[in-house]
Amino acid sequence: MEGSRKLFEDSVAAAIPVGGAAAIIDELRALEDRKSAIAARQARLAVALDLVRRREQAALGLPADQLGAGVGAEIALARRESPVKGSRLLGLARALVTEMPRTLAALDTGRLNEWRATLLVRETAFLDSADRAAVDEELAADTGTFDGAGDRAIISAAKAAAYRHDPRSVTQRAAHAETERTVSLRPAPDTMCYLTALLPVAAGVAAYAALTRHADTARATGDTRSRGQLMADALIERVTGTPGGITGIEVQLVMTDRTLLAGDSEPARLAGYGTVPAGWARKLVASGGKTTGVGGKSRPEKLSVKSSGVASGDVDMSVWIRRLYTAPGTGELTGMDSRARLFPAGLRRFIETRDDTCRTPYCDAPIRHLDHIVPWRRGGETTAANGAGLCEACNHTKETPGWTSRPVGRAEPGNRAEPGARPADGRHALELTTPSGHVYLSVAPPMPGTRSGGPRRSCAEALLGDLLRSRPRTQIHRRNRRRPGRRVRLPS
Repeated sequence: MEGSRKLFEDSVAAAIPVGGAAAIIDELRALEDRKSAIAARQARLAVALDLVRRREQAALGLPADQLGAGVGAEIALARRESPVKGSRLLGLARALVTEMPRTLAALDTGRLNEWRATLLVRETAFLDSADRAAVDEELAADTGTFDGAGDRAIISAAKAAAYRHDPRSVTQRAAHAETERTVSLRPAPDTMCYLTALLPVAAGVAAYAALTRHADTARATGDTRSRGQLMADALIERVTGTPGGITGIEVQLVMTDRTLLAGDSEPARLAGYGTVPAGWARKLVASGGKTTGVGGKSRPEKLSVKSSGVASGDVDMSVWIRRLYTAPGTGELTGMDSRARLFPAGLRRFIETRDDTCRTPYCDAPIRHLDHIVPWRRGGETTAANGAGLCEACNHTKETPGWTSRPVGRAEPGNRAEPGARPADGRHALELTTPSGHVYLSVAPPMPGTRSGGPRRSCAEALLGDLLRSRPRTQIHRRNRRRPGRRVRLPS
């Protein structure tokens, strides 16, 4: 292992060629070919690991339909990818190694890269082994099919070949695709988001045409909003049935007391979205929950604002304030515990806010399950320290034989486990051990206000410092000299 790593480091650390542009281009091509060859090697290794794990699990008596569980997650951790991506990589490897040897050979020699090999596998996924092998032979790289071809050309060629070999499956696939219609939400820059719908083509075209007609009509009658703004506002109004689009949904905002009360620039965190600017968060709170809707109109709404480190006492604003406190000097959210096996609602909200997304390394899927890190059946307690938010797939994976996890208390520097050393800021940390014995560290995301050198001072600490600095140093010195041992009184 050390020898291969040394060889790799020597090759990538070599001096940049000085023979002109031609030498640079030659090395770029050579490195690209090497990347493809490495991807082919990774595919073969993934299939080998899958076979090893299946034999081990069969020996343990697992049912046939559960053999191979957790292999995709192991591959994902080793390749620093999400578990979903790991499962896709395993599926790609199986297809290349067992059903598409010509495509694998093209990847091995650098005539195809990993992404384009993935496109071929994806477009033939519905075919049986014999038809897939026939398409693989027809589209082999040595036929010149893909010389100079782009991604769209590869997809088109694969679809056409698949249809020629099995037209019935292609038709059935199109009919089945309608059952996969869905709506998803993902963050966009500048406190925006993408609301995406996967629809049958007829429905999608009809919806877009209706929004376009509405926007054109409004523009013709003098509405000053842009066409895109009109379409977006009309979509939200028609989906929610209200002009502003907001119908009393709870919004959870995590921010420091300095951001809320002292005009600090530390960003806040909006649950389900991510980081938002401090000024935007303050404006949301100060507006009393008013949100701008269609035509610039505003309407009051109920918001739940989670604020870390805010002093006790009600804030006079027409929003719901749910405070989560941080421990002084660490920036860590204060813990909660329970004697019940199931996590109570308050503790669930606490862990979901602390973890934000799935706690498996490299997985940023939404939290679907809350589970004990050390299982309840093994004496694990229902506490914030022993609880973790996980996506559904990762929660099932950790129950596979050979997988273990344990909380490691406050994160401390010096641990060499993947994906890196623990930050010395008190964040919750856990260790995940795979069946191969590799250990991966998962650290909760930092709360607003946390820095690499520790959390910033609270608002009260900052106020104390500001008052001390406002008193002239000579005055403080004289008072201390006249009354030694006495504490300096702060001005009223």
